[in-house]
Amino acid sequence: MTLAAYTMRALPAQLSGLMPLALDLRWSWHHGSDQLWRLLDEDVWESTQNAWLVLNSVSSEHLLALAESPEFLNVYQAQTSHLQALNEADTWYSDTCDGQLGEGVAWFCMEYGVSESLPLYSGGLGVLAGDYLKAASDLGVPVMAVGLLFQQGYFRQALSADGEQLEFYPYNDPTMLPVAPVRDPSGEWARVTVPFPGRDVRLRAWKGQVGRCELLLLDANDPRNEPGDRGITSELYSGDPEKRIQQEMVLGIGGWRLLELLQRKPAVCHINEGHSALALIERAHCWQKANQSDFAKARLATRATNLFTTHTSVAAGFDRFAPELAELYLSPWLSENNNCLHNLIEIANGGSRDLNMAGVALGMSGRFNGVSQIHRKVTQAIFQPWFGRWPADDIPAEFVTNGVHTPSWDSPESDALWTRACGQERWRRPLTQSCPLQSITDDELWQMRRSQRKRLISYLRKRLRSQHCEHKVGSSVEAACGLLLDPETLTLGFARRFTSYKRPDLLLKDPERLLALLCCRDRPLQIVLAGKAHPHDAAGKALIKRWKDFSRRPEAEGRVVFIEDYDLAVANQLIQGVDVWLNCPRHPWEACGTSGMKVLVNGGLNLSQYDGWWAEAWNENVGWAIRPGATFEELSHSDQHDDADANELFALLEEQVIPEFYQLNSEGLPARWLQRVRASMDQLTASYSANRMVREYVDAFYLPMIAKGNQRNPETARQLLQWQQQIAQHWPRLRFGRLTSEQKDGTRVFTLDVYLDGLSPEQVMIELVAEASEYGGRIVQPMTFERSLPGAEDSYLFSVSVPDRPEDHYTPRIRPHHPLLHIPLEDQHVLWYR
Repeated sequence: MTLAAYTMRALPAQLSGLMPLALDLRWSWHHGSDQLWRLLDEDVWESTQNAWLVLNSVSSEHLLALAESPEFLNVYQAQTSHLQALNEADTWYSDTCDGQLGEGVAWFCMEYGVSESLPLYSGGLGVLAGDYLKAASDLGVPVMAVGLLFQQGYFRQALSADGEQLEFYPYNDPTMLPVAPVRDPSGEWARVTVPFPGRDVRLRAWKGQVGRCELLLLDANDPRNEPGDRGITSELYSGDPEKRIQQEMVLGIGGWRLLELLQRKPAVCHINEGHSALALIERAHCWQKANQSDFAKARLATRATNLFTTHTSVAAGFDRFAPELAELYLSPWLSENNNCLHNLIEIANGGSRDLNMAGVALGMSGRFNGVSQIHRKVTQAIFQPWFGRWPADDIPAEFVTNGVHTPSWDSPESDALWTRACGQERWRRPLTQSCPLQSITDDELWQMRRSQRKRLISYLRKRLRSQHCEHKVGSSVEAACGLLLDPETLTLGFARRFTSYKRPDLLLKDPERLLALLCCRDRPLQIVLAGKAHPHDAAGKALIKRWKDFSRRPEAEGRVVFIEDYDLAVANQLIQGVDVWLNCPRHPWEACGTSGMKVLVNGGLNLSQYDGWWAEAWNENVGWAIRPGATFEELSHSDQHDDADANELFALLEEQVIPEFYQLNSEGLPARWLQRVRASMDQLTASYSANRMVREYVDAFYLPMIAKGNQRNPETARQLLQWQQQIAQHWPRLRFGRLTSEQKDGTRVFTLDVYLDGLSPEQVMIELVAEASEYGGRIVQPMTFERSLPGAEDSYLFSVSVPDRPEDHYTPRIRPHHPLLHIPLEDQHVLWYR
């Protein structure tokens, strides 16, 4: 198929700017252009929120008429001018970073939730990727994102008459999506190939424009591919291991080859989860060819500017491929570069059998991070096996707490309020601190909340009518269609993936207690739920059915509703209108949990497990926490806290949440509730925005990594490899000598003899380690080189003064040391005294 098949028909000359407007997904979060698309085709716009589809659907006659309409031309010209001004405006990056990221950041992810009109996402990981791109655009950070264009994407959901989840896979017609073919330097449709067993798979390239950022997408649905290969990019997260490894090859290998074809030279490669780990291998292969080198040096040279972000909370969540499958699919590609699967398995697993993609990502990266403070601890625990005898506390996992793209989630009502308080451009400036709402009265804040809730109820009724409410509705059609929902009633929202660890059934631990809350005459509660279970997750599907069955009980009818086919559009409506957002996963399985961040800008409050981001954000003034102060625990499938957490959740609802909502002052306002709303909006909105998150990645990761990467030229890579080989050669013969200690002036002084077998003292770090105890926190104190021992070759004396504790609390260790290497990520050798 040629580019001509994807060329938009001719537009009236005076409307030629409609095409770039329609293809720039900025309209998905800057709603100033909504009026433009309504004037083109209001029905299509309201039902799809897809400007490109609107432009493709409008008739030529209507376009010609609009080209002569002064009203339309005024709107059109205002929007084209606004888009040009946005693209030319100074940004945080242009003002503060002065091009220090070079050609920018290559960001790889399996899914992207930019807009419901581009359904290439399943849940939180994709929505986070979309919010990252939008915030990078606002801040002017140069990002080129790489993903896959799925023919079907994730499934669409309906529920049967019995409450069973049904899955549907409608086709994503690329011509109707807001993407366009990518042109290569010669002007042709950009295509790359990836070697598969016995054949090459051809991949077509597409581009979605996300403001200033590009979203480059690959699909395998090329007619010249074999029928099975055309389906590689059919659905997201296939349960078939063979299709999964195929998809990860297309994303990683094909994605980096596309950047090479387009002559892009990103300064940093940032992979979001291990699905795209093969991009880091392909990046090393390209360096290897360009510098006529070998893979070991290429790995050292490139990994300093590779960043791996993981969102996984259990090691079982990492993709693993049997060596037979990996050998079959990866050998043709690896052999092109004088590489082999053995090298990848050594990198990924230290010799274990399966190919672990998170291990590949870890072994090819210069730094890696989790997505909240607690998740950093989780990440240290689940990656500890990759680091041999290094304790989990020494695993160099870092963290950047996720954030949400605030302009994508604010309601019209809250947008107007924030504009009054903080100005029109507030979300494009660096959000270094909150914008106080001092100029906004309690009455204005409450009227905003009432308007949002009223709009939500109207939306829910419309959705429930479309869910065949007349079919097996129970005792009341009105209840099933949402007519009993009350815009003045406290509304609790729960919407996310339905799976056991997220405990969507925590309120169903005590159905009668829940019914008492729902049916209270003076202080009623109503609940709106949404979410999908993975097609292969029978337990998750059962949880949906359980809620559906409960909602049909006569006492609950009309007070508990389930909205089918949860997507970005549904999420947007829910988070704008609910009063309380509930999140209750098993601690500490919530890596971050960004859904609760989305209510902040709209004045919703969080009632959440003390986990993920909420463990950082919560205080008694901004919302409610289940089991506050919970510390990190070893990951397990234990449900030992389920009953206690359910009881605490009910107690919070009964004793604080519901009473505060209905307790009115003399002016008819819930004063204590509004204090929480104001505190939550003021203290948390900026801190948990993607604006903050992207700037943190730039300042704390990208720029320092580029500086380190600039030191790794071919000669340096050769020297570092020689250094690592020398360490590995001598390490088995290193040993400890005499260890002594004495108390001195309230401290304890240790001296230690070590034998280094030809290594110099500068090549190692001798440290004294004491674990946390009743005497204080953990101590890792470097020992100082004193002198050589004249009577023993390659033996040296080290000493250190440390806080006084019992002598046996301290243990010496030897580890490698090099100023250009990240230890222990890039060298896991460590030797303990005992």
